[in-house]
Amino acid sequence: MYRRLIAPGALAAALMLAIPASAADFTPGASGIGDPYYPDYGNGGYDVSHYDLRLKYQPKTDVLEGTATILATSTQDLSRFNLDFGLKASEVLVNGKKARFATSGVEELEVTPPTGLPKGSSFTVVVRYSGKPSDVKLYGFTSPQRTPDGAVFANEPESAAWWFPSNDHPRDKATYDVSVAVPDGTQAISNGVLQSQTSKLGWTRFNWRSNKPQATYLATLAVGKFDITTDKTADGLPVVNAYSKDLGDNYGAARASVERTTEVAEWLETKFGKYPFNALGGYVPNVPSHFALETQTRPFYSPAQFANGANVSVIVHELAHQWYGDSVSVDGWKDIWINEGFARYSQWLWSEKEGEGTAQELADYVYAQHPADDAFWTVKPGDPGAENQFDIAVYDRGALAIQALRNAVGEKKFSEILKGWPQEHAYGNAKVGDFVQYAEKVSGKPLAGLFDTWLYQPSKPGTAAAQRDRVAHAGVAPAKPKSWKQIAATNSVHDH
Repeated sequence: MYRRLIAPGALAAALMLAIPASAADFTPGASGIGDPYYPDYGNGGYDVSHYDLRLKYQPKTDVLEGTATILATSTQDLSRFNLDFGLKASEVLVNGKKARFATSGVEELEVTPPTGLPKGSSFTVVVRYSGKPSDVKLYGFTSPQRTPDGAVFANEPESAAWWFPSNDHPRDKATYDVSVAVPDGTQAISNGVLQSQTSKLGWTRFNWRSNKPQATYLATLAVGKFDITTDKTADGLPVVNAYSKDLGDNYGAARASVERTTEVAEWLETKFGKYPFNALGGYVPNVPSHFALETQTRPFYSPAQFANGANVSVIVHELAHQWYGDSVSVDGWKDIWINEGFARYSQWLWSEKEGEGTAQELADYVYAQHPADDAFWTVKPGDPGAENQFDIAVYDRGALAIQALRNAVGEKKFSEILKGWPQEHAYGNAKVGDFVQYAEKVSGKPLAGLFDTWLYQPSKPGTAAAQRDRVAHAGVAPAKPKSWKQIAATNSVHDH
């Protein structure tokens, strides 16, 4: 038998080719996605494509049991990764094999798979868990709201960690299947289309599907006893609206408002283009909060939004978010103007349609209401800071910027921008700077100075600037538009 001798150097080289990258080449994913406002939010090292949540919730005890199956792809050679989660995990599997896990920080679930995950590889994570969501405090507060007959999970910018493990940042959007078992006689409301409903041994299971990319904070779950109305849009999309049976005096006004969802959405299509999702609706649970939220396909409304009667303006606001905020989501939370400025401006457009004050009249009125020394003008809508993320200036001063844009580019180009932007970034993410560049491209005009004036300067634009952008008229004390009271009633819309 003949044996060939191999020199030591050649042997080492051969082994290097034969052996895959060592564990030392794999590194942990970051514990945050890189958002300067919220450094702990989200995680690095992977992208999620789908969440499958199989849940069981008992309203009497507030006990939630769950199995979350997460489909993801590694974006680096990954030795370990984090999920954002506040409940207690009992078991974690990665690609069907048991993984080690530990908790750290405020909401970090650190998962170490049995072997490293090479960059670009698809992998599956299964997390089994249970707990009482309303007992969990993260960042000093608890997010879920208990109701007399259930609970509601809806909040911004954080909500998911109280009911499912996730990569909790809008930059990592995914599709969802949410299956929830609740006691018979109780319903579970979530995003998207109700695929099926079955009952067995005293429990009813509701299976919901959201088939377009959705940010984690836009995922919602409401358990309780609801009056439910169903319909279809002219395009055949299912419409599901739900109202707690115990809304008391707010019941009629809530229903009179939310039942106009289809009408409002179809009108918004004339402004923003085709509705981007597979379902439509809204829900009003019996909660003590005052805010509303654009939970994808099925906005959440606190009953307090209807304490003074029907308010279609808040329906307009949350539905406008389906284009500006949900389909096109923020790249980072500093880009919140893309969400809130346009949702507020949609209320101005609705006022215009209803003959209760034009957008220009509303702009004149807002500008006049705030003197130069008002703190309103120190907030920069284009980068307000985490502490001012939902300040009224982001809404009203943000809408002033949009009116200035409208005046600068004219009606035809303005309409092209409003409709084109949701198409340009459909189901993705964008920055304020991306919008400025897009508006310049469509209009053919330099607009950086205009946006700097209205979004970034920490002072009231002077009379000359206001006149240049035709946001206010010199020497005229504007009258209060008829729609102002109803629009102002929604100022707490995101006062979480």
